[in-house]
Amino acid sequence: MSEENKLKPAASFIDENSPFEPWIWLPEDEYPERRKTGLSCLCAGDKNYTVALFKREYDFKNREIEKISLVVSGDTAFLLFADEKPFLRGPASVGGDFLYNDVLRPEFYAFEKELAQSDCTGLKDGKITFSALVRMGSVRICEYSRGEGGFMLIGRVHFADGGEELIASDETWEARLLADYTSEYRYDGSVAQEREVRPQKKTPPVKTLIAPIPPCDEHSLPLENGGIIALQNESIAEKTFALNKTYACYLNAHVKTVSPVKVTVEGGEISGETCWRYELDFTRDASYYGMELQSAGEIRVKAQSSENKPCEVRVELMASHYPVKELARTKTSDKALNLVLEVCAHSLKYCRQTHHLDSPKHCEPLACTGDYYIETLMTAFTFGDMRLAEFDIHRTANLLRQHDGEMFHTSYSLIWVQMLRDVYRLTGKKELLEQNLDALRLLLKRFSGYVGENGLIETPPNYMFIDWLNPDGINLHHPPKALGQTCMCMFYYGALKTAEKIYSEIGDTRTAAVCASKSAALHRAIYENLWDKNRQLFFEGLNTPTKASLIGEWMPENVNKRYYRLHANVLAAYFEFFETEKNQALLRRIIFNEALGEAQPYFQHFLLDAVNRNGLREEYTLKLLNQWKAPVMSCPKGLPEGFFKPDPGYSFDRSHAWAGTPAYALPLALTGLKMIEPGYKKISLDPSSLGLKEASAEIPTPYGKIRIRVSSVNKPVIEVPEGIEVV
Repeated sequence: MSEENKLKPAASFIDENSPFEPWIWLPEDEYPERRKTGLSCLCAGDKNYTVALFKREYDFKNREIEKISLVVSGDTAFLLFADEKPFLRGPASVGGDFLYNDVLRPEFYAFEKELAQSDCTGLKDGKITFSALVRMGSVRICEYSRGEGGFMLIGRVHFADGGEELIASDETWEARLLADYTSEYRYDGSVAQEREVRPQKKTPPVKTLIAPIPPCDEHSLPLENGGIIALQNESIAEKTFALNKTYACYLNAHVKTVSPVKVTVEGGEISGETCWRYELDFTRDASYYGMELQSAGEIRVKAQSSENKPCEVRVELMASHYPVKELARTKTSDKALNLVLEVCAHSLKYCRQTHHLDSPKHCEPLACTGDYYIETLMTAFTFGDMRLAEFDIHRTANLLRQHDGEMFHTSYSLIWVQMLRDVYRLTGKKELLEQNLDALRLLLKRFSGYVGENGLIETPPNYMFIDWLNPDGINLHHPPKALGQTCMCMFYYGALKTAEKIYSEIGDTRTAAVCASKSAALHRAIYENLWDKNRQLFFEGLNTPTKASLIGEWMPENVNKRYYRLHANVLAAYFEFFETEKNQALLRRIIFNEALGEAQPYFQHFLLDAVNRNGLREEYTLKLLNQWKAPVMSCPKGLPEGFFKPDPGYSFDRSHAWAGTPAYALPLALTGLKMIEPGYKKISLDPSSLGLKEASAEIPTPYGKIRIRVSSVNKPVIEVPEGIEVV
């Protein structure tokens, strides 16, 4: 980001010029081995799993507290309690890639949140107790650390009499190692409790910034009998709790017992599946708070008492998602299609955490831009709050800055350019472009270095990601040149065309012209080298050898076969490689052409958008969306990652929002929305029923919702909020 638009440091909450950041951790002299941890579980090194408790009681002697403004962070994860009730979980992810995970991120994030009297009744009497569970060590691959444990709290106490006072984590707090949290998914209450000690102040190794997004909302999911399993005279009790949908959630377990009891909780997204398992041994009344995000559509609980004495186990699933303040709905006369839209919105909701996730089962890092671009467009037509997408753009730009424009998935790094411009157009915030021009320059410079003498992308580190398929046993996650080159060239062509528009919009006509010249040269090279004039199709790549020095885990040797598949041709139409009439002809040749192979839901996004961009929405939108009906109806708990397994042994998740593009594609096609001036200042609408008996669509905007009702017999009914010009 540019200097004038950097996020606020957490220290600025105390004073704009304060270098002070009140980080504390377990004292080094007593716990020297509990200090350092790996930067990510994706890199080598001891994660040094440690959970500590920090606590402080404040008593302002009956001086009524109106509210407390808090800034809180913890490394690697924290759960803050206010008067023994869970209040705030974090921190916001710094975002990351599958590359360079042994390099310290230059920033770390804190959350800002207000504590009100409705949250804690003790505030009326001037009292508040804060306690925080803090886990050191990454467990999920989306988590990142500064390489050492720590906790930070700053509070501005607002009194009813108008006064203020600052509080902060320091040596007056209590600290205790929770040795019974022995490892992720393992709790052993028989381990002797550690004594309370005074924490040690720390100088943070990186800057702590206040995240520009709100913390996630959490709520307890309803479980049969309140999630309670009671043991009376029997020694074992087992119970399965089925959920109506797949949720991103955290596990809590509360036990009342007079004798040792072993509790096992395992869960999965569908019946009988085990994706995760907790083993919890209790010797007394206690509560366990899981700090690892999981995906669950069903959980199975087993309680086993060693002495056949009565005990009660209550399990609790805390569903987590980015806050939802508004929900826009698209409804049609097709019930099966409505179910698809409902499941798309649900899966999107629970993939939106402190950054977009591919799914709460996999919890992949910020590097999966292809997923998050689709989720961003879905959000624009479902929830409307684009702050998470904006933050993802900035954090991805940080990755590009830190690593000279390189990201693990080469195609995904190019998709970031589209995401950058589309979020600008949806929000009208030109600073998104201005603040990230340096990252854009690094990215485009890197790709210009991959261009060979033939004018094509010839020497990239890989050709991934294309799709989740295995034609001829070749993985399209990281295909050889013959199955990936044309798609990569198309993505680069699209990035150059998009960059030209970005530079034009900020008034940099010189750089825009450079991008236009490069895209024109690439266009010629693609057409001359990769277009089959006889078949009137693009093939997927050349059969020329791949440079030996590039061959490795993610770059296989090239193959001799020439492949004609859907993917390169879809991208040609998507990026409007030809004039509209020729793009239409290309689409008609490839849609439902079995000889060109299959495409998973991810790539169907580009196909649906290509159909819309080239004026074929009424002909193909509903036909393409029909593909979602059978998999959703077979299991409506959440979106499957794909329509079909790339190989027999692969296990799809049921919570994958990249498959949710109908939540974007259908309302877009029904309304015919086109953005003329960014931020919905000026738009055009061209409603169509698409052949449905009737349908209605809502689009959230900064001015309120656009509402459109269409039918096969009546004229469209359009409601547009004041402030939006429609042409």
